[in-house]
Amino acid sequence: MAPQDSVKILELCQVAPAYNSPESITDFSLPLTFLDIAWFKFPPAQQIIFYELTESSLTFLNLVILTRLKKSLSQTLFHFLPLAGHLVWPENSPKPILLYTPNDAISLTIAESNADLSHLSGNETRQAIESFPYIPELPTSDTKASVIALQITVFPNKGFSISIVCHHGILDGKSATTFIKAWAYICKHLEYDQQPSLPSELTPFLDRGVIKDAYGLEMIFLNQWLALTRSDTKSDSRSLKLVSNMAVSPDVVRATFQLTREDIKILRETISSQLEKVHQEELNPTKQMDYMSTFVLTCAYTVVCMVKARGGDSNRKIYFIFSADCRGRLDPPIPQNYIGNCISSQHIVIKAGVSMEECGVAMIAERISGMIKGLEKGLFEGAKERLLELASIEPGAEIIGVTGSTRFEDYSWDFGWGRPNKVEFTGNARGGVISLARSREGTGGVEIGLALKRHQMENFVSFFVNNLKNFREISK
Repeated sequence: MAPQDSVKILELCQVAPAYNSPESITDFSLPLTFLDIAWFKFPPAQQIIFYELTESSLTFLNLVILTRLKKSLSQTLFHFLPLAGHLVWPENSPKPILLYTPNDAISLTIAESNADLSHLSGNETRQAIESFPYIPELPTSDTKASVIALQITVFPNKGFSISIVCHHGILDGKSATTFIKAWAYICKHLEYDQQPSLPSELTPFLDRGVIKDAYGLEMIFLNQWLALTRSDTKSDSRSLKLVSNMAVSPDVVRATFQLTREDIKILRETISSQLEKVHQEELNPTKQMDYMSTFVLTCAYTVVCMVKARGGDSNRKIYFIFSADCRGRLDPPIPQNYIGNCISSQHIVIKAGVSMEECGVAMIAERISGMIKGLEKGLFEGAKERLLELASIEPGAEIIGVTGSTRFEDYSWDFGWGRPNKVEFTGNARGGVISLARSREGTGGVEIGLALKRHQMENFVSFFVNNLKNFREISK
């Protein structure tokens, strides 16, 4: 384990947007939509991007990499002005707003570490808390909250890492990814262009007017959050403090797993065969089987292995929660470069015993696939009740969530010194969250990140490897 004192804070600074035009020296505000308010108090998203370099002397890291990262960050913020602002709740407003003023800037921590970068960026099992010194705090108080906080950590003669913490009430995963891609693009192009322009797909679309609250969900979501967090905020109902993150035990470890393109092909074939068998047993042999996406197959397989690894009462309920991107599903669709929350939370409930059955992966995959297909009929069906339903989950139930996406192309984030060696979704250390990313090798595979108690992780490894081996034998 890398001890806390292996990380030394070198600088705490504020990075403001580059003042390239009059827009960056005037106040600028954005309203929160009902899709933002749905995540208003949610703990922030945390991510670390690790880069190993061949040329990484301390002089090169300080004079070249840090200098260019800071300059490009300031230029990127000029395009993403609201991200330098704060979430505030004016007295005359019924809901919080995102406000940028000319003196606003984001918090950037510069640190140095003598830890083993290859260990931190590897796929092998290690303590989850080892990542925490590389994650900055997101400044929040009762009266205002930052949108993002960043930390750059240099590893002399090894490389560097970039950590980003995002307020979930302002940014969803795709929005955060667009910001990181834009920053990387500008940083890389600074080598031969002192003021690079962003391509259209990375230029943020900030018009919140495209999000229509047709079902009157905005105040329902806000009032539900206030009711749920009233005990945490005491008498201040307008407090902007977030729900506290759970403490992480030293016994919790993280590891990364891979499903290759061939593994996914085998899973698809096996599940199709198993569903055909299930439908025949249900005397419904003509039931149409949906195409199983890589997301569905990966989640179903991982959920089954997790439930088996944890053991316990087979009658306990398992809540599998995932988010669907709504940009292309809204009518009319909105731009893919929309910055803000545009996701709808969905979930299925199963009994743990389903995972123990011979066709457990297939049955769960069918449930997830059916839920996704149902989004075509209504994106926000049941949305009014969903937040309170999930907040009142009975004791003993198990929650499994998903973060990340194979569509984010995390391993394409090149700031000018090559692609990342590892992208880690650090927030999943608090248990029950699967992180997904497209395989670094770009061969159509999936990278799965997971944090479990050590003995559960040992069980998970066994189930993950052996079940795949059995599926390969069946497919021969």
